[in-house]
Amino acid sequence: MGVKLEVFRMILYLSFPVTMFWISNQAEYFEEYVVKRKREICPPERDAQKKELEAFQERMRRRREERLLAEAEKSKQM
Repeated sequence: MGVKLEVFRMILYLSFPVTMFWISNQAEYFEEYVVKRKREICPPERDAQKKELEAFQERMRRRREERLLAEAEKSKQM
């Protein structure tokens, strides 16, 4: 009885994690749970948001260029 019990326990201990891994890596489960959850947390960008972000990036780029230009002119004067 001791060997049979140990074999049964070993099969149980190994089959549970393997089964859980197999179930969690099914494509249907991934599509159903993970993708939908991601879309809830981070909805796709809208055109207005994208244009606003691009405008902000352009303003920041201009500020950085102006600052660098001012620093370059200041260093030339010294």
